[in-house]
Amino acid sequence: MKIKDMAVISLLSALLLVLQIALNFLPNIELVTLFIILYTLLLGKKTLYIIYIFAVLEGIIYGFGIWWLMYLYVWTFLYFAVRYFKNNKSIIVWALLASFFGLSFGALCSIPYFLIGGMETGITWWIAGIPHDIVHGISNFIIVLVLFKPMFQVLQKQINLD
Repeated sequence: MKIKDMAVISLLSALLLVLQIALNFLPNIELVTLFIILYTLLLGKKTLYIIYIFAVLEGIIYGFGIWWLMYLYVWTFLYFAVRYFKNNKSIIVWALLASFFGLSFGALCSIPYFLIGGMETGITWWIAGIPHDIVHGISNFIIVLVLFKPMFQVLQKQINLD
């Protein structure tokens, strides 16, 4: 990997962290989903580096708990979903994907609880978070609908990795 690639990946990872911290006071309203979608479309496989650096930075700041393990696979799940739809040009499709991701965030994050505590624990944890998942899904839809095109254009001009 080139030094330029490492520098850009580091900066984009830091940007995710800053955006997450800046909106931390708003429960389940975040820009990370939008940026992982954009990074995946623009950078492809290099996005995985960004995701894992972001997760490690979050762990360093907030501690390495069960939630941290979730971040390793939840954001990777989004990456693969974007790769599957990568040739799509419709902002509505990206907004719907982001919304579905937000709505399913709790279900995806409940997997360790299923493994650790069994079916009851996993389902209870998931159900308890449904109101937050609804906010997450709606906010992701609106954020992607409004910011996808302008942010895509800005990042496309600024990111030039071979």
